[in-house]
Amino acid sequence: MLRFGIEMLQRSLMIEMAMPALARQKGGAQPSLPSADAATLVESIANLGFTLIELNTDLNVFFPDSFGVPTIRRLQALRESHGLSYTVHLPLWSVEPSTPVQWVREGSVDALVDAVLRLSPLEPEAYVLHATGALAAEFSTMAAIPDEARPLVIGMFQRHAAHSVEELLRRTQLPSRAIAVETIEFPFDLTLALAEELDLSLCLDTGHVLAKYPGPISFEEALRRSLPRLAEVHLHDGYYHPQPDGTFRRGDHLPLGEGDLPLDFLLDTLEEAGFEGPIIFELTIEEARTSLDYLGPFLAKRWPHLEQGDDG
Repeated sequence: MLRFGIEMLQRSLMIEMAMPALARQKGGAQPSLPSADAATLVESIANLGFTLIELNTDLNVFFPDSFGVPTIRRLQALRESHGLSYTVHLPLWSVEPSTPVQWVREGSVDALVDAVLRLSPLEPEAYVLHATGALAAEFSTMAAIPDEARPLVIGMFQRHAAHSVEELLRRTQLPSRAIAVETIEFPFDLTLALAEELDLSLCLDTGHVLAKYPGPISFEEALRRSLPRLAEVHLHDGYYHPQPDGTFRRGDHLPLGEGDLPLDFLLDTLEEAGFEGPIIFELTIEEARTSLDYLGPFLAKRWPHLEQGDDG
């Protein structure tokens, strides 16, 4: 049976949490960032019926205490009391594990290691990793790079990413398959090669692939090639539409049904492969619910006795 969940970073819930602090500031209190507690966010999401939740460690960028020891203990308690399962999205914001700049790369590894060690007591099903950052994404699409030089430049980023992941594994002692490298704005072939070289898992991001961020690979081929290492799916719709003038339009992080996702193919392939890993909506709660409603008829064809409204 396929298992659907949702990411923890929910803007509506975070705004709701911030309102008391913002009200105090309007009353003349010293301005400061409101606190954001990961356990409070998770409890709010669990109370809405979701039992599979991806913890986004980027919350630490603006709220350094969001995954402190007391919060981790409360997350453990919530896991038991609500029957929750967790995955972890390792830091992305401000992190560059593939940069040629050594001290930036070392700091990025430090941030990744800290996130793993903080959250490991929660026994996450997978740690999702962007093995390359914004700099690699920029260079992978930079028109000014000659075609003959592009493999050398992009290969440099891949090698640095491999060294960072090796250091992450060494310092955390995680089994290599616990790390699921995500399909992001970096060539799919190189992401897959990195996973094969270090025996990592993969996180297939459906919207990214549909929007052609990992390059001109079809969704069907990306899914087939990911299957042997597939540990998690990030689920949202997307599209890539060439225009008559040679430009293109792209979109991702859309509710299901608003892009070009071949749902029948995705569900059939996952079912045939016996996939039991997390499928995480990278959407708002409202968009996830809309997507679950859209999914209903597709799921009912395969599992007629599936209880409707089961978000977990």
